[in-house]
Amino acid sequence: MGILILVSGENSSGKSLFAEKIAARCTGKHYYIATMIPKTEDNYIRIKKHKKQREGLGFTDLELPYSLSEALNESDSVVLIEDVSNLLANNIFDKNKSADEVFNDILQLIKKSKIVVAVTISGLRSRDYDEETVMYIDSLNEINQKLYNEALIAIKMKNGKPVFEKGENYDIF
Repeated sequence: MGILILVSGENSSGKSLFAEKIAARCTGKHYYIATMIPKTEDNYIRIKKHKKQREGLGFTDLELPYSLSEALNESDSVVLIEDVSNLLANNIFDKNKSADEVFNDILQLIKKSKIVVAVTISGLRSRDYDEETVMYIDSLNEINQKLYNEALIAIKMKNGKPVFEKGENYDIF
């Protein structure tokens, strides 16, 4: 079974850039799994920004908005999932899947990989939203907690800086 590194934080906290740098430092074949299904101009701008910031880092891009576990069969792979919140939303709203199903899909990918760096949004609260949004936020918080429990290393981005919440002493690079 591979190693999970979880990088979380609020929107625009620097978590994607930090996760890309972590993954790029690890040895193995590098894959970037993009989970966003672009629907707005802002989505396209974000995708373009992320592609530019990972230029030259050696990633093979895979666009997998729904299922990850069938993607790879290389045990030495280093995989960056960008990001869990989009993957979960796609599966809940388009495929009627649960957080448990998405979590199990991620676990299957971890089992087949050397290292998985998973990026996710954290810190969302489910108050003052409609019922559907509350269900999504609660599901995201649930999957984030399960990923945190599974992770060897968990990092939360705060004010653009990484804060190791778990596993700071591990040298996986």
